[in-house]
Amino acid sequence: MSAARGASSDRLARPGAAVIWHDIECGGYAADLALWEELAESAEGPVLDLGCGTGRVALHLAARGHRVYGLDREPGMVAAFNERAAELPAGAEAGDARDFRLDVEFGLVIAPMQLLQLFAGAGERIACLTCTASHLRPGGVLAVAIVEDVLGGASDETAAPAMPDAREVDGWVYSSLPLETVVDGDEMVVRRLRQTVAPDGELSDAVDDVFLCKLDAATVEAEAAAAGLRTGGLRKIPATPDHVGSTVVLLEKEA
Repeated sequence: MSAARGASSDRLARPGAAVIWHDIECGGYAADLALWEELAESAEGPVLDLGCGTGRVALHLAARGHRVYGLDREPGMVAAFNERAAELPAGAEAGDARDFRLDVEFGLVIAPMQLLQLFAGAGERIACLTCTASHLRPGGVLAVAIVEDVLGGASDETAAPAMPDAREVDGWVYSSLPLETVVDGDEMVVRRLRQTVAPDGELSDAVDDVFLCKLDAATVEAEAAAAGLRTGGLRKIPATPDHVGSTVVLLEKEA
């Protein structure tokens, strides 16, 4: 679920660019996939992917035989997801994770890539948790990924400089370079430099900031209790050379 609040030129925001940026910046991440596979294998019933984007996780699970639904607030992401789903047992709808209605009971709902931290505060998070709980079957599980220490995976001074992620699409070259991650009060800011080179050679660039609320597992568990979900344990996703590690909070609906 895209929630960047950064400046962008018309060229960087050309039609279809949101999907391309999402694919460049998120599509290659795979450190969490093994955990989502494990949880899906033990789930009874279909899987819902909140903030599914273009299908990085959902289509991975669907390719392994799981029935997966996706929800994302960006219609362009949903359209790309459904086009890529092809013959897979998967489909996505546009909707807000804080207030949605699907006529399905899920055995597993996942919220990868720090979705919960994109919301403005406790009220919005509890709204999401409450709405999600209403879609879980008895005994179903909600798995929420959060970053508790966004600076914990920062590389040392001897590490090689970060390289941009880049892609060429229809003669346009897109490049996204990680700049820095900073803590600003109750927010963590992930900053990247986005650049495009048009077919005519014109360069456009803009700094893109993604704002994440600071959040820890204990707070998620307390807010989930207010939504009628009980604590189901914690799992860890290890850091990679390009990404900090994260904590997955498991929450269960009473059987």
